[in-house]
Amino acid sequence: MVEIKEVKTKKDLRKFAGFNEKMYRNVPQAMPDLISDEMANFNPKKNPAYSYAESRQWLAYKDGQCVGRIGAIISHKANRKWKRKRIRFTRVDFIDDYEVSEALFQTVEEWGREKGLEEIHGPMGFCDLDQQGMLLEGFEYDGIFVTIHNAPYYKEHLERLGYTKSVDWIENRISIPEKMSPVFEKMSARVLEENNLRLIHLKNRIQLRKYIKDIFTVINDVEKDLYGEVDLTDEMIKKYVRQFILMVNVRYVALIVDENNQMVGIGVTVPTLGPASKKSRGRLFPLGWVRMLYAPFSKPEVLELYLVGVLDKYKNKGLPAVLITKIMQSAVEDGMKYAETGPMLEDNIKVHSLWRRFDKIQHRRRRCWIKHL
Repeated sequence: MVEIKEVKTKKDLRKFAGFNEKMYRNVPQAMPDLISDEMANFNPKKNPAYSYAESRQWLAYKDGQCVGRIGAIISHKANRKWKRKRIRFTRVDFIDDYEVSEALFQTVEEWGREKGLEEIHGPMGFCDLDQQGMLLEGFEYDGIFVTIHNAPYYKEHLERLGYTKSVDWIENRISIPEKMSPVFEKMSARVLEENNLRLIHLKNRIQLRKYIKDIFTVINDVEKDLYGEVDLTDEMIKKYVRQFILMVNVRYVALIVDENNQMVGIGVTVPTLGPASKKSRGRLFPLGWVRMLYAPFSKPEVLELYLVGVLDKYKNKGLPAVLITKIMQSAVEDGMKYAETGPMLEDNIKVHSLWRRFDKIQHRRRRCWIKHL
């Protein structure tokens, strides 16, 4: 018999936050979350998203052992924006036991019905910078720090429980050339000149901080039409800056401004953080924080591509190519071999076209599932 226990104590929350790392500790491709960040994400006092969202979390026990977890988020802001009545499931993991998965999902579904909601979808987080998308393909490849790892059998469980596809995201592995063609540099210079724009050459994180608000203004504009998205509030921006600013290597951040020094395009990438988190088992102490701080400057083989975007008024002018050229030049200089994209909606043709000039393979696919309650 499966017992579902709601997370109420700090001890339970720590078990919930660390369950994925423990379950996939011996899976080389799985890159764990930082447990301290996950605990903060589900603490209403530390996560500003609770100003517009509700959340609950549960653990599953069988024969005295913790065998699964699931979280639920009701984003009232997203429901208002998209005119839906939905509950999101999030941070779901379970052993290959249908009784366990059924009990977990039934718990979230029941809460959704109690709240008068009509659909459940996920895995989704509080916003687009949070975790989303269940892995369907590419289990043999190392994950990246900001994505979810799960076992292949999850798909069978979701289908058996009556869930169907809502949207898919795909990810690419891009081969970084040994040398950048001069064509890229000439093209970038021409695009900047024709549009009276310039690249910001960042020297350190202190300089980067001056542009943080402008960077997130572009992020909100770029992501406003993405699946299930809501704008980041000022307090949420501060939260993500605190989480990630010390992990950024400014050589891999590209910013474009206009003649008035207003931000119009951004490229945010990070030398892979996954192995550092894996070695530390998702913990910052005693030595995890050292590994995470050092990782962006250790010149690893892999670059993680988080976001490349420009304001609507500058679309179709070649700015994404300028951003990618700047970032790839740094990767070539540092001897990197691959760049890994984050999840991209499979029908977002403009994003996929950014990589047409590079050798690449589509190596991972993720899904957001949906079910009527």
